[in-house]
Amino acid sequence: MKILVLNCGSSSLKYQLINMETKEVLASGKYERIGEEASFITHKVNGKKYKIDKTAHDHKEAIEFTLAQLTNPEYKVIDSLDEIEAIGHRVVHGGEIFKDSAIIDDKVIEEIKECGEFAPLHNPAAALGMEACKNVMPGKPMVAVFDTTFHQTMPKESYIYPIPYKYYEKYGVRRYGAHGTSHMYVSQRLAEIVNKDIKDLKIVSCHLGQGSSVCAIKGGKSIDTSMGLTPLGGVPMVTRSGDLDPSVVTYIMKKENLSAQEMQDILNEQSGASGISGEAPDFREIENAAEAGNERAEIAMENFEYGVASFIAKYAVLMNGVDYIIFTGGIGENTPRIRKEICNKLAFMGVDFNDEANNVRGEETELSKADSKVKVYIIPTNEELMIANETKRLISK
Repeated sequence: MKILVLNCGSSSLKYQLINMETKEVLASGKYERIGEEASFITHKVNGKKYKIDKTAHDHKEAIEFTLAQLTNPEYKVIDSLDEIEAIGHRVVHGGEIFKDSAIIDDKVIEEIKECGEFAPLHNPAAALGMEACKNVMPGKPMVAVFDTTFHQTMPKESYIYPIPYKYYEKYGVRRYGAHGTSHMYVSQRLAEIVNKDIKDLKIVSCHLGQGSSVCAIKGGKSIDTSMGLTPLGGVPMVTRSGDLDPSVVTYIMKKENLSAQEMQDILNEQSGASGISGEAPDFREIENAAEAGNERAEIAMENFEYGVASFIAKYAVLMNGVDYIIFTGGIGENTPRIRKEICNKLAFMGVDFNDEANNVRGEETELSKADSKVKVYIIPTNEELMIANETKRLISK
């Protein structure tokens, strides 16, 4: 069985074609700048990378051209699109509507659009991708896999906000979380690595990237997570503020005479480590500036590290201890300084960090010493494989 996994952004399309018998990625890539004349695709197959400049005015054109690359005689991986048995779509937010992954039909697409107010940068793009696939490959089974469904196991006391309860009842205002597909994958992979039953483990998973979240996983289930109603909450991120005193928002809005949308744009796109440091929205550049003596960049780094460490400590209280800490995501997998500084702040919990083992990027590695009470691992995430597994599970029913 071959499954195509799509992750549609507002102006991008990431994809993988996976052979489910071998778990081999037959082809992968990313279409960027969709909607612009300068759009292009980077297509990877057989260890080689091909960059093709090709204007895609919308997601339909991008998907059509992407599919053509899979059967391109120069580097084809399938003879016909008929070999693709199903398509799995990543969706950031399922609200309270979706407790599980879902077979896609017109009703599901409309409900995904409804949840778009909680993820305005992500859900509308996912719906566009689904509609494009319906046109390009009519009748092909499709499955929506939601970042929020893993967190549906959180108890009510974890997801209810301390505001009038009527806003939860009327509008569904509550903590939903994100990165659930990633947190689920790395926690299950950890159990395989250490050869233990996940039901016996207390894990804190740290998905650190452009968006970052921390998740408390007890017995294989999410019981709390740092992101909130939207992917803006929780730890400070590259351009997102994370949690704030709510009065900060209203105070600045009054002082600057800002609309709700303008304030939301500031919190999503101009805040976080980039906002503190004044550097480009890239942790590599912020770290380099800190190393060069930029005080604001150093403050931004320490603010992020403290924010993540604080959530890990909080979840140790929630679970009455932690057995394992996982680092994943682009920053978690590839930034030794951040991992080290976070773990050094947790020495009181029994984290005995191995500096020598930490000199690694993007590889499954244990980062704690043999006698460390709390074990620490890097586990590269594989959300695409989880989406493919979920897709196979649902269409096989």
